[in-house]
Amino acid sequence: MNNVEIYTRSQCPYCLNAKALLDARDIAYEEFDIGGDQLVLSEMVDRTGGRTVPQIVINDQAIGGFDDLRQLDQAGHLTSLLETH
Repeated sequence: MNNVEIYTRSQCPYCLNAKALLDARDIAYEEFDIGGDQLVLSEMVDRTGGRTVPQIVINDQAIGGFDDLRQLDQAGHLTSLLETH
């Protein structure tokens, strides 16, 4: 089973776009809101190296933010990344 996690902040337009793309592809995900939670923010930075949101992790592989997710999808690699697990 695929494990897709997304670190977000409420009202972040890139976060909303990333979730909309995942929803449109019928890809389930677990969301972690970093707003006001230093522990979740620290976990995100440790896991992804990123300090901006969204940060997306697929099967324990940090793939980056919305632009990275969109590029993977447009190149057809999102589906293959999900199928490898």
